[in-house]
Amino acid sequence: MARPASRYPTELELQILKVLWQESPLLAREVQGVLAEDGRELAKTSVITTLNTMVEKNYLKRKKQGNTYLFSPQITEEEVGDRVLGDVVDRVFDGSTASVVMKLFDVGDIDDEELKELRRAINRKLKES
Repeated sequence: MARPASRYPTELELQILKVLWQESPLLAREVQGVLAEDGRELAKTSVITTLNTMVEKNYLKRKKQGNTYLFSPQITEEEVGDRVLGDVVDRVFDGSTASVVMKLFDVGDIDDEELKELRRAINRKLKES
């Protein structure tokens, strides 16, 4: 029995999306080249298979150009971030946004400018309530 499709991209799919968010449309061989430059050597057939799977999942769209295809993202970085983070909040933190924010303070360094930005966001949320 096949595993159900994930609501968000796999690690390789996310790498490909990052490539295409930077520059698109690209041919499969161009995507393969950028991945290789980033240390991810893959056979062209593996890249093409993954790109076509991503088209089926509506992460990418493709446009025929001669006897090949140009690929571009159909999902934004923000949409992927919302899905992944939403899943983490729901599954790991039982839906508690405050728990996520508190954990971020424990696991990452935050500089003064980021703290000021967080304070502004908190103040905006307080005003909206």
